[in-house]
Amino acid sequence: MTHKKALVVRGGWEGHQPVRATELFLPFLRDNGYTVRVEESTEVYADSTEMADTDLVVQCVTMSEITAEQVSGLCAAVVAGTGFTGWHGGIADSFRASSDYLHLVGGQFATHPGKEPCERRGVQEDYYLPHVIAITDLGREHPVTAGIEDFELHTEQYWVLHDDLIDVLATTTHPARPWQPWHRPVTSPAVWTRRWGAGRVVVTTPGHSLDVLEHPPVRTVIERGMLWATRTASGS
Repeated sequence: MTHKKALVVRGGWEGHQPVRATELFLPFLRDNGYTVRVEESTEVYADSTEMADTDLVVQCVTMSEITAEQVSGLCAAVVAGTGFTGWHGGIADSFRASSDYLHLVGGQFATHPGKEPCERRGVQEDYYLPHVIAITDLGREHPVTAGIEDFELHTEQYWVLHDDLIDVLATTTHPARPWQPWHRPVTSPAVWTRRWGAGRVVVTTPGHSLDVLEHPPVRTVIERGMLWATRTASGS
């Protein structure tokens, strides 16, 4: 039996618990026939031999920096068919200074709106708001999200800047609250896919904390995204 090869790359801001978060998904990958390699930095992206032999990259690296050689290696691998996926800041808020990385992913974290200022206490929970993840018409038919109904979360709600080359499977809407500067509700993609060369990209924006990653619809989307993004023989 030929095993698929998954590369898990983790690091960056410790607030997203990159080690514990990625450890949640290692059994799923192994149970689905992947040989898993775990790296604690993005240096591996510059190893063209290793990347060419990788069928799926699962990244959990919030903020941080990446070299031009490393991001070039990642982009080249995806163009050649390597799948690329991740969740929350580990993929949508990585390497803010790299325009090539942003171009690959197709969307970038801008903010997560918070509670009314008088209710804030200087903790992460200041930015936990109740919100709905709404599955789009496309999402109801897509293998990553088919059969999943709209669901509610109480956690960070990502506001994402994006281009129109992404296929949006789920959205979330930010209301215009009296203390906020915007004047009408704003809808952001919450789950999207992207075709890039022969590769597939899947981004899931929920996932700030372990309890969110273990929420059944969120975990299902992430796990299905891994399977869907994985290199295919046809490259389509």
